[in-house]
Amino acid sequence: MVDVVSSNAEGGNANHPIHDATGSTKWFLPIFGIVVIGGLVYVGYALNNDLANAAAVPWILLGLALLIALGFEFVNGFHDTANAVATVIYTRSLPAEFAVMWSGCFNFLGVLTSSGAVAFGILALLPVELILQVGSGSGLAMVFALLTAAIVWNLGTWYLGLPASSSHTLVGSIIGVGLANQFLAPAGSATSGVDWSQATSVGMSLLLSPIIGFALSALLLLVSKVLIRNKELYEAPKGNAPPPLWIRALLIFTCTGVSFAHGSNDGQKGMGLIMLILIGLVPTAFALNRTPDVNYLEAYKTASVQVEMVLGKYVKPGVAAPADPKTVVGNAVKSKTWTDATTPALQAYIHSTSAEIAAYPSVEKLPSDLVGNVRNDIYLIGESLKLIDKQKLLPMNGDDLKAVTNYHGAVDHATKFIPLWVKVAVALALGLGTMVGWKRIVVTVGEKIGKTHLTYGQGAAAEVVAMLTIGAADNLGLPVSTTHVLSSGVAGTMAANGSGLQWSTVRNMLMAWVLTLPASIVLAFVLFIFLRQVF
Repeated sequence: MVDVVSSNAEGGNANHPIHDATGSTKWFLPIFGIVVIGGLVYVGYALNNDLANAAAVPWILLGLALLIALGFEFVNGFHDTANAVATVIYTRSLPAEFAVMWSGCFNFLGVLTSSGAVAFGILALLPVELILQVGSGSGLAMVFALLTAAIVWNLGTWYLGLPASSSHTLVGSIIGVGLANQFLAPAGSATSGVDWSQATSVGMSLLLSPIIGFALSALLLLVSKVLIRNKELYEAPKGNAPPPLWIRALLIFTCTGVSFAHGSNDGQKGMGLIMLILIGLVPTAFALNRTPDVNYLEAYKTASVQVEMVLGKYVKPGVAAPADPKTVVGNAVKSKTWTDATTPALQAYIHSTSAEIAAYPSVEKLPSDLVGNVRNDIYLIGESLKLIDKQKLLPMNGDDLKAVTNYHGAVDHATKFIPLWVKVAVALALGLGTMVGWKRIVVTVGEKIGKTHLTYGQGAAAEVVAMLTIGAADNLGLPVSTTHVLSSGVAGTMAANGSGLQWSTVRNMLMAWVLTLPASIVLAFVLFIFLRQVF
C-alpha cells in the first residue's frame, strides 16, 4: 500500500485504525498481482486482435489517449472508493490494508458486470457534432481537454483530503467542452453546445443523491434504534477489538456492496470515454459493433423497414423529403426541435442508410472506407429517434411508438457497445487506484465529519443507503457520486445520533461540492480552446 502523504493526526499513532494490518495480506497481494498481470495480458491480446484488420493505427496518439483515460479511472479509484472502506476500517471490521484490497476486487467485479447505460448517458451531454467527428482535431481536443481537467481537479481535492466527486468533475468538464465548442463556432452556425435536457437529468441525480444519502441514513439509524435494541451496535469500538460477528458481517457486506456499486457506476464513465477515443482514432475497428451475434445487422434492417412505414403515416400532405435529409435531421437533433419537414427527412435518411448497408450480411463485410460514415449515420438517426420516443416531439400511437422504440434499440446495439477488454482495462485501473493514496479521504470520512467516533450502526446505515442509492442510479443509467452519497450519509447519522458535526469539515465538503462544477467547467473550457490550436 502506498500513500504519498499521511495525515499528521494519525501518522505517529501505531494503534490508529488505518495502521491496522494482518498477515493475511501476504497471500492477498500475490493473488491480486496474478489477476492484474493476467488482465493486462488479456487486454493486450484482445486489443491486438481488434486492431489486426484496422486500416491505420496512430499508435502514439492512441497510447497517450488510453493512458490518460485509464489515468482518470485510476485517480477515481483512490479518490472515490476510499469512502467505501472508511466505515469498515474505523469500526475495525477489517484490517485497513485488507479492506482496501477487498474493495479494489469488488470495484473490479462491478466494472466487469456493468451494463454501459451510464457510460452513454454521460456521453449524451457532449455536442453531437463532436461525437460524430471525434477523430477530427476538435474531437481529439474534446477528449484530452475533458480528461485532463477532470484529473487535475481530482488530484487537487485529493491532496487537500476533500471528498469531492469524480462524477461531478467529469460532468463539469463535459459541460465546459460543450460551451467552448459553441463559443468557437462561427456566428449563425448550427453548432450545438450542451444538451441541457440531458444535463438537467444528470445534474438532478448529482444534486439529489447526497440529500438522499443524508436523510435516509439518518432515518435508517433512528429506525434501527427502535427495532434493534442492541447497545453494542450504537457504541464506538472499544480498543483494537473487532465488533461482534454479526455486526462485522453486516459492515463487510455493506462495504462490499458499495464497492461493487461504485465500480458498476463510476467505471462506466471511463468506458464511454475510451470508446470515444477508439471510434475517433481507429474507426475501422470500433465504429460499429462487431458482435458475435451475426443476426443483429439483419434485425437492424428489418426494424428500419418497419419504422420507415410508420414515419410515412405522419408525413403531412404536400410535404416532400428535402434534397439533403441528413442536414435537416442533424439540425433537428442540434436544436431539439421537430418541424413538418423533419419527418420525411428522417424517413428518407433511414431509407438511404439502410440501402447503403443492405448488400452486406454482416459488419465484417462492410468496406473499411464505409464503416465510419455508416456509424455516424446510424448514430445520428439514433439521436433523432430520442426526439420521438423520449421527448415526444412527434406524437404517435402506441403501436407506432413501439416500432420506433424497437428500431432505436437496434440502432443503439450497433453504435453503443463496450468490448470486454475495455471493461477489464477500466476495472484494473479502478481496482489498482483503490489501493493507492486512500488514507487522506478515509481519515476525513472516519474522523473529521462527526465529533465522536463512528459507531457500528452509523457505518452500516450510511453504507446500506449508499449501496442501494448507487445501485438504483446504475439501473436508471444515471451517474451519482459515491463520495457525496456516503460522506453525506455519515453526516446524516452523526446528526441523527446527536453526535454533532465538525462544521469546518462540512463547510469544506460543501465548498468542494459547490466549486467542483464551475472549476471543472472553466478548466475544460480553457483547455479545449488551447488544444484546438494544437490539433
